[in-house]
Amino acid sequence: MSFAVSADAYDRFMGRYSVPLAAVFADFAGVVPGTRILDVGCGPGALTGELVRRLGDRHVAAVDPSDSFVEAVRGRYPGVESQCAVAEHLPQLDDTFDGALAQLVVHFMQDPVGGLREMGRVTRPGGVVAACVWDFHEEGSPLSLFWRAARDLDADAPGEATLPGTRRGHLAMLLREAGLGGVDEDALTVAVEHPGFDAWWQPFELGVGPAGSYLSALDAPARTQLMEHCQALLPDEPFVVTALAWAAHGTVPNR
Repeated sequence: MSFAVSADAYDRFMGRYSVPLAAVFADFAGVVPGTRILDVGCGPGALTGELVRRLGDRHVAAVDPSDSFVEAVRGRYPGVESQCAVAEHLPQLDDTFDGALAQLVVHFMQDPVGGLREMGRVTRPGGVVAACVWDFHEEGSPLSLFWRAARDLDADAPGEATLPGTRRGHLAMLLREAGLGGVDEDALTVAVEHPGFDAWWQPFELGVGPAGSYLSALDAPARTQLMEHCQALLPDEPFVVTALAWAAHGTVPNR
């Protein structure tokens, strides 16, 4: 998989879904004015922007392991404290935030429980740790049709359904293993209209994430075959993609 891409490439590929998801996720996490929140795995800033709109930039911090994404956040939200870091080794001090949120990140953590535990460490007791991940297991993800088409043509196509947090109840289990209390979970949905197939397909060609990496590794005839199969599976244009993400939040216990 690859996230060594430009912020613009990521925005075109996933931002069309992650930006509307950010508002729903922030509501689920209980983000309210007057709190200070850390955006973990911020990418180019889909959730960061939503937090800034709600809280103001001085109340938001962001981390991501990608230099290009952190630079994009610094350019877009210069008042946000933005740093390069992985979730499993956050640079912030203990009890710094009222909440730590991870949107579409846990399934890419090397150690999901360790990353969520770190999010709890930098959050004050009584604060909230929340995460959401697309539903790949029941094919509710906005990328699920792509992977279904890929598997129709290639039984060895990897997909993303085995990644952490992508199935019902798994995020909640990971939060409990990380020591969070009062864990609750829900399903979040967004609906995105696409004017036509080309607008839906072209961002897959930018090499972003597991889907982009898989497509980039195919030879030209196989890419064309996959493209045509995806087009056959999609409804007539314009069409709406309804995407579902599993979400869970928990409370940091007293230390």
